[in-house]
Amino acid sequence: MGIIDYAPSRRRIFRKGIDVCGGLVAAAALPAAAPNPSTANETLKTIHSLRTIHGDFSDQRVQDSDVETILDACVRAANASNMQSYSIIVSRDPAKIRKLTTYDGNCLLLFCADYNRLIDVAGYLGHEYHADNTEAFVTSSTNTILAAQTAVIAAKSMGIDSLLTNGIHRGDIERIWTILDLPQQSCFPLIALMLGYPRKEPEHRTGRLRGPGVIHRETYQHATKEQLAALVSLHDDPASNLGLNNAWRAKGYDHYLDWFYKEWANGRRATTSEGQMCKRLKKSGFVDAQSAPAVPAVKS
Repeated sequence: MGIIDYAPSRRRIFRKGIDVCGGLVAAAALPAAAPNPSTANETLKTIHSLRTIHGDFSDQRVQDSDVETILDACVRAANASNMQSYSIIVSRDPAKIRKLTTYDGNCLLLFCADYNRLIDVAGYLGHEYHADNTEAFVTSSTNTILAAQTAVIAAKSMGIDSLLTNGIHRGDIERIWTILDLPQQSCFPLIALMLGYPRKEPEHRTGRLRGPGVIHRETYQHATKEQLAALVSLHDDPASNLGLNNAWRAKGYDHYLDWFYKEWANGRRATTSEGQMCKRLKKSGFVDAQSAPAVPAVKS
């Protein structure tokens, strides 16, 4: 994650692009700038300093007391009806962490959309509580992700870097339930958060967009052809740090996004087959049940 600070020459290049494309087309497509020094506070500085360590953590151990501090902070995140419909599995076992995420590290927080605590308390009090529909999953997912991102910010404020990964969903997804003994119903592992310290400092922080296609004023607005062209050019510019890598040039692609759509995103096409994630969500009870056929009345 990160912010780009363009050199003056780079700004002149984009200023020329603004003149060519007109108005705010190119300017609005620029990655988010650093916070205004006159309004920046420590929280904003922390957020703007976020970056992802892609599996290259050192062996330095995150202290247990720091993990507890991060947990205390992340449960303060906003959540619907104060349900906190999530669970956080903490693992300090490097072998287990690798099986779960394919990454090496010594501290993992696995954030799960989970209603089992609410269901169990309801049963204890003699009530029924159901969370077996898509709305419940969306609500729980929102609660869960807010907690995970809050953990990232809390960790960074303490000098601890992180990696949010959906690698838990790759391979045999059922291994997550087996390794962690997760409840079969009303629980779904949403995202894993690795905490640690970088083996070496990243060369840069990844850029972010804040213009057309991302920020909309009053109503949703599809990007114009000029704005789309500006976005393509911005992704092509190495100084933007918006791409996953620069290998696309060596492969003969005209644009970074040509490589992205044809190779990286090639498997993300529409399909009529049911994937393991959909099957698992059904098994967990988070997919709305089909309406049962009407039962004909019995003639007397």
